Amino acid sequence: MNGKFPHDFLWGGAVAANQVEGAYLTDGKGLSTSDLQPQGIFGAITPRHEGDSGIKDLAIDFYHRYPQDIALFAEMGFKCLRTSIAWARIFPQGDEETPNEAGLAFYDRLFDEMAKYGIQPLITLSHYEMPYGLTQKYGGWGSRATIGFFERYARTVFERYKHKVKHWLTFNEINMSLHAPFTGVGLPADSDKSAIYQAIHHQLVASARAVKACHEIVPQGKIGNMLLGGILYPLSCKPEDLLETQRQNRDWLFFGDVQARGYYPAYMQRFFRENGIQVAITEEDRQTLRETIDFISFSYYMSGCATADPEQYETARGNILDMVPNPHLASSEWGWQIDPVGLRYLLNVLYDRYQKPLFIVENGLGARDRVEADGSINDDYRINYLNDHLVQVAEAIDDGVEVMGYTSWGPIDLVSASKAEMSKRYGFIYVDRDDAGNGSLERRRKKSFYWYRDVIHSNGNSLKQKG
Repeated sequence: MNGKFPHDFLWGGAVAANQVEGAYLTDGKGLSTSDLQPQGIFGAITPRHEGDSGIKDLAIDFYHRYPQDIALFAEMGFKCLRTSIAWARIFPQGDEETPNEAGLAFYDRLFDEMAKYGIQPLITLSHYEMPYGLTQKYGGWGSRATIGFFERYARTVFERYKHKVKHWLTFNEINMSLHAPFTGVGLPADSDKSAIYQAIHHQLVASARAVKACHEIVPQGKIGNMLLGGILYPLSCKPEDLLETQRQNRDWLFFGDVQARGYYPAYMQRFFRENGIQVAITEEDRQTLRETIDFISFSYYMSGCATADPEQYETARGNILDMVPNPHLASSEWGWQIDPVGLRYLLNVLYDRYQKPLFIVENGLGARDRVEADGSINDDYRINYLNDHLVQVAEAIDDGVEVMGYTSWGPIDLVSASKAEMSKRYGFIYVDRDDAGNGSLERRRKKSFYWYRDVIHSNGNSLKQKG
């Protein structure tokens, strides 16, 4: 690749507390909203009872096995590991005056282990979970009170880890609340648009407060947002399709606009007005939103198309979004369309729009891996997918886009967010556990493990340009 990646590029992987840690009530942790979704984001909200269990309760037992896993990441040469803090480990109900010391101590141990190998933490404050107590007592992000509880939590962890963590993210895929309100903002799935956007507004204000707190407490640090990068193309060159594509892309770019620019864009004012959406925004809120992020981070798995006549077409289901399929693209076995060039396009779109550094913090291929008789796992399909996407990242860097790093999703197999499955595997490291929760939890290197090690060691020069 002729040295297109900068020398300080942050190569690594990304996981989430609720998908790897397990230990769901260990050391004083409270119930989180994720614990109430044992079948994943699209499953029913299920009350917990003593003695019941779900696959995420143990997950891959990262809580107890993290030294082994960090050593494997270090063997690949990771410069960075993205994970999240389980908010309910720190404030079990969410509204306590003082934090849970045992929860804080766990992340001290985790960050110290990473530091032994020179792996920088990239830490998400809220990744698809919040203390369930806040949804019970206050209505989740529907309540303005939750802003203050989140700020207390953010300030607590900034103070505790200010010498250990220099890169922070506020909310994971913040735009997904439009599609999964309970997961994103703690609201019932049938909430109306006014309620959802009001909760989103509270979250945006809380994000800005966290940015301000980070700048005060961790002056050498950087804090970004995190978007679900659901880029859409027009299905045709009809002007109506172009306008519809612009409208649908703005549904998620709106979150980046507020967090990077510091105010609500005019197109959202029209959207609220024409859809009868009422959002209470105070003058203090407007001042708070002016505290903007330092960089943009995002996930990218697939692209899709938009059309002014969607009823004529079947939709392709992604992790969260429904999109009209692109007839020029192939799909994964889960129906996600594979579009490496779309990543280059998205990087350019975001950099043109914001002129802020970008960080690709999720990208990967979920697949059913097979362990061969000799114990090997030959996941060439994953290698090809990641190679082709990283080649396009290099092209975007050559275009002039400032890219901070790349953390592939699920560098070790984990419980999927959408349906709480183990069979949808992303990792370079195989974990012996199935969808029913059976297995030894043994870790095993896949073929892609050695491939990614070479990519990192060569700073991307081992990638293969196709064609």
